[in-house]
Amino acid sequence: MDRAQLADFLRTRREALQPEDVGLPRGPRRRAGGLRREEVAALSEMSVDYYTRIEQERSTNLSEQMLAAMARGLRLSLDERDHLFRLGGHPVPERALRTDHVDAGIMRILDRLADTPAMVVNGLGETLLQTAPAIALVGDETSYDGLRRYVVYRWFTDPDARRIYPDEDHDFHGRAFTADLRAAYTRDGGPGSPAAAIVGALLAESDEFTRVWAEHEVGIKHTKLKRFRHPEVGDLEVHCQSLYDVDQSQALLVFTAAPGTESHEKLALLTVLGAQRLGGG
Repeated sequence: MDRAQLADFLRTRREALQPEDVGLPRGPRRRAGGLRREEVAALSEMSVDYYTRIEQERSTNLSEQMLAAMARGLRLSLDERDHLFRLGGHPVPERALRTDHVDAGIMRILDRLADTPAMVVNGLGETLLQTAPAIALVGDETSYDGLRRYVVYRWFTDPDARRIYPDEDHDFHGRAFTADLRAAYTRDGGPGSPAAAIVGALLAESDEFTRVWAEHEVGIKHTKLKRFRHPEVGDLEVHCQSLYDVDQSQALLVFTAAPGTESHEKLALLTVLGAQRLGGG
């Protein structure tokens, strides 16, 4: 690990970011440009002391998880992320298989959607980031580990994954998730790939998935109008708009409801609930 170059690189990236770039307000007392260390630490979900030690060249060996967290917090491009990994003494993540790095442009858009249910998902159905209102709407989908990170695996192995959708929609969702997995498996599902691991596990664990997978359905598109059965606010209908990042095989999903409808009022209530939970209320 090149501590000096790593610290200098982090410093320059931090100073190049403005509060508005990451969805933070610019207070009247802010004099210097760029972000403060404590802001980058919060965005990277690490302690201020830990991040400060890195910038002061006092860090010990950094894990890939920590480097990836700083790459997201600093809104680094893929090339910048790769450079960060090299400085941290780790091999560059394989882009064909690793889809956990969110594009800097997508991150900037998400930062401006703090009061809207929005989330970033990759081509395997793994949720990478969520706003607080999105967590209030569908739950914290970034908290899972192992194969449970992938929505298609949860759908066919965990009954709780279906409870936020009306029963009559379950068959369609299962087929759509399976079609998504088949597309990913065809695209990059070689031996040892995450897609191959998901397919193998589901074929061994779920008779329902085995039946749907055997039908070879492709191109089943998720509907823009989605129905949810929420445990706190009841039934609601929302529109899901998708912004795709082709290079990274990721999508930014934004959920809205038509103004003046009951669903619009319920979505606004969930936004408040999400903000309260984020603040510990």
